[in-house]
Amino acid sequence: MKIDKYYRDAACVSLNGSIAALVPAVLIIIVDLSFFRNKEIMMLTIPFLIYSFISFQIYLFKVRQAIFIKRNMLKSSSFYHSIFETEHLLAVYLPKRLQFFFPDGHLAGEIKKYRGKKFCFPVFSKIYALYDFNHQLIGIYKVKQGKHKKIEVFDRNKAYQGYYQIRKLNMRKFKKELFDTNERFIGAVEGASLFMDEKIINSANRQLGRLRRGWMPLEWSKFFPEPNTPVLSFSEGISEQDKLLQMSFLINEYFIER
Repeated sequence: MKIDKYYRDAACVSLNGSIAALVPAVLIIIVDLSFFRNKEIMMLTIPFLIYSFISFQIYLFKVRQAIFIKRNMLKSSSFYHSIFETEHLLAVYLPKRLQFFFPDGHLAGEIKKYRGKKFCFPVFSKIYALYDFNHQLIGIYKVKQGKHKKIEVFDRNKAYQGYYQIRKLNMRKFKKELFDTNERFIGAVEGASLFMDEKIINSANRQLGRLRRGWMPLEWSKFFPEPNTPVLSFSEGISEQDKLLQMSFLINEYFIER
């Protein structure tokens, strides 16, 4: 899959909304002409017609974006082989899944509900999984509710890697931290309350990872025309195991807090 398909799918959603908005408008017109012939009743169609028109314009805009992206992608080829080999991924949220794309517009992987065997997990557990662009399992994230919310991380072999913990300090403040298998502190997740800018900071005050919206290099715009596409960044030298662990905060960001 490539990013142009995402824009085509988004265009189809807008088109469906445009068509759906016409249904009540048409019904109102038919009923009014058949029984009432009242101009005031006909006015009820205006909100539906306006919504349908706006949705159709969004559809056309998304289609043009998809065509623009596809033309650019035909001129380039992907050289990435693993979701973890790049320091930057672009995150696109779809219903029930979070997809990641390489800066060249090709699909890198996705996080979605885990549908495999529950192995040591209760059937009712809330479990998510990270897959690569070939739909191969990379990691598993198990959400545990309790006094402190915890997201446990497992690799593709079901080996425990650590956890992400959210502790409530007061009504408005939470402490979000990452720990490895030995309960060693990896980093704290700090972010802005008014806009998306989440950072993972270790005990030495070094930034390990970051998720932010509104920052995207200009050269990526030929594949990602939306400048507010969230960018997930990792510091240089971070291992695959650490990246897998750090990505656990995305479960809370996109699937729990939303």
